[in-house]
Amino acid sequence: MNRRRLAATAHALVAEGKGLLAMDESTPTCNKRFAAAGIPQTVDARRAYRELLVTTPGLGDCISGAILYDETIRQQDSHGVLMVERLVAAGIMPGIKVDTGAKPLALHPGETVTEGLDGLRDRLADYALLGARFAKWRGVIALGQGLPSMACIRANAQALARYAALCQEADIVPIVEPEVLMTGNHTLARCQAATADVLAAVFDELATQGVALDGLILKPNMVLDGLDCPEQASLESVATATIACLLEHVPAGVAGIAFLSGGQSAELASARLNAMNIQAQYAWQQLPWPLVFSFARAIQQPALDLWHGDASNRQEAQEALLHRALCNHAALRGQYDASMEDHVVPDALPFRPARLAAPGHPGL
Repeated sequence: MNRRRLAATAHALVAEGKGLLAMDESTPTCNKRFAAAGIPQTVDARRAYRELLVTTPGLGDCISGAILYDETIRQQDSHGVLMVERLVAAGIMPGIKVDTGAKPLALHPGETVTEGLDGLRDRLADYALLGARFAKWRGVIALGQGLPSMACIRANAQALARYAALCQEADIVPIVEPEVLMTGNHTLARCQAATADVLAAVFDELATQGVALDGLILKPNMVLDGLDCPEQASLESVATATIACLLEHVPAGVAGIAFLSGGQSAELASARLNAMNIQAQYAWQQLPWPLVFSFARAIQQPALDLWHGDASNRQEAQEALLHRALCNHAALRGQYDASMEDHVVPDALPFRPARLAAPGHPGL
């Protein structure tokens, strides 16, 4: 383990007011979203969509890293250029999702544990050769009557810690993602208590495994009311509850915190991230880590809806993707405003139509 390299990579991912683009949807998940949008569920369609994402001009100005799926990290675009090369040419660091999904937890109905540790050491070595500098593993925690159980929390925390240790052994920065789900009618206070329990268990297991915190990024949920809760907390209340929970349970040595969007609307995810960074600027206690984003649907969905599988919509979809990335870029400085939604691409970063070519070669 090269701890200095790990720390440098981790800090680069959360530096300079940038966040991460999560484009690591598994094939079944990607196909499900394509089906809902009326897009063919084929390898070629997935390639075309992911090519659209990684070749968006200006994206590297606000995105530091992109989390890929196994198919994508091995894939070439329509010009025979590896997707990874496209990202690197844009100044975006390639990463990889390495878990194999949440499976039912034995003896605990309604709860899951994420699998994928078998063979992970060899897979990480392979991904490193393919260009991955960081990885991601998601643990899923459901809230409900009697949930989560301590068995579920501990099983997922241990899996996250073992994954993180294997990543650092391979000089790959682990993104540790314990997600308390938004589904349900729970209150903000209930989510805060559950998130606190999960974070406490995760960092306990990380310490047991000897994981270096300065070479790690935490990807937590925001503390939120359940989607079915009749009263939804204000932006300021969400920010206060989330920051309080993090300050109590996340060690100062962690390189950074990159929030997941978890099914929030694109605009609401930006607004809540913005409220947290405003509070961070004026907090009596300076936060020890930057608060950035690692969003999937909250950045991608508007672009997917506009693209609709039609090549003629490519530029408009890329404009929408860049717009969402810029909104979140502004939120990291506490400068996001709802009025930004009226302008697709701010003048600060004018959209330039892409002319695809191999990195370093003339346009085709």
